[in-house]
Amino acid sequence: MVIRMPRIINAKTILRRSTTPGANVPKGYVAVYVGQQEKKRFVIPISFLNQPSFQDLLSQAEEEFGFNHPMGGLTIPCSEDVFNDLTSRLT
Repeated sequence: MVIRMPRIINAKTILRRSTTPGANVPKGYVAVYVGQQEKKRFVIPISFLNQPSFQDLLSQAEEEFGFNHPMGGLTIPCSEDVFNDLTSRLT
């Protein structure tokens, strides 16, 4: 009996594509790209992904990009100032 899990396989493929060999991201962290015109890379703790205020940003990213992010990683469509303000409240 074979059990197939295409969503898990697709998620692994997306994660592999979003990590580049030269991009050092410590275990327990994820790289995100922030900005509306010019994107800047931030490395944040994975725990931020569970916070309701950060999930609002993730919803905006899903609406704008779906699951095909132009930078190859997770792209957040907000200004750096908004992102810095939000992450400073989460730490």
